[in-house]
Formats: sequence, C-alpha cells, structure tokens
Amino acid sequence: MMANPLDSCVSSLRSTNALLSSSISILGSGVSDFPRLGKVLQTTRHFELLPEPTLQSAQHSLLASLTTQLNTLLTRVENHLDKLARRGQALIARTELLEGRIGEGRASGGARERSSVGMSGEGSREALRLKQLRGKKERLGYAVERLVLQAQQKERQLRMSVAAQ
Repeated sequence: MMANPLDSCVSSLRSTNALLSSSISILGSGVSDFPRLGKVLQTTRHFELLPEPTLQSAQHSLLASLTTQLNTLLTRVENHLDKLARRGQALIARTELLEGRIGEGRASGGARERSSVGMSGEGSREALRLKQLRGKKERLGYAVERLVLQAQQKERQLRMSVAAQ
C-alpha cells in the first residue's frame, strides 16, 4: 500500500514537471524576441529638452537682434527708394523741361519766320514775353512738384520714426 501513495506523488511530480517544461518552452518562444524588441523600442534622444525660461530668453534675444537688423535694413531700403524716386522725378522733370525747350526752339523758329515775314515789333515782343512766361510757369510747376515730393518724403520719414518708437 505504500507504493500507491508514492506513485500518485511521482505521477503528480511528473505532470508538474511536464507543465513546467511546457511553460518554459512557451516563455522561451515569447522571450526569444526580446533583444530585437529592446533595440526597436530603445528611446533615442532626438531633441534636447530645455527649460522654458532658457528657451524664452533665447527667443527674446534673437527677436531683439533681428528687429534691430531688420529696422536698419528697412531704413536703408526706404532711403534708397526715396533717392530713386527723387532721381526718377528729377529725370522726368528734366525730360519735360528739355521737351519744352525743344518745343520752344521750334516755336521760336516759327516766330522768327513770322517776324521776318512782316510781324510788327510789338507783336514779336508780346510773343517773346508770352514764351518767357510759359517757361517760367513750367519751371515753377516743376519746383512745386519737387517741394511736394520733399514734403511727402519728410512725412514718410516722420511716420517711420514715430512707428519705430
């Protein structure tokens, strides 16, 4: 009778051993991929984390630096554009003045012909005076345009300086 209780213990031990072996094989197959998973799931530090105050101070210093440089560049560009605009206006005024002189030269040639044909001295003086007054009117018109452009430029400069402050 003694053999019977021990047989049941041995059979129980054998079933436990078989159960442990199957558990070990199941765990072995589940764990065999761990080195690859560890490599795949390993965290890589792509970005360095900084405290927010450090980041904000860096942003403010960069903003201040860029703002001053941009203001300087904008001022230089504005001055250059004003200079080009003045030059363009001066060229336009000079062209119109030269066109006026060419027209006056043609008109005075015709006036000379008329005076030589038989126009009285009084009429030619009137025509000459009229031509001089027209030339003076054109010159004054150009001067007024130039002064208006200068006033507009000073207004822009004043607006820029007020905006910069």
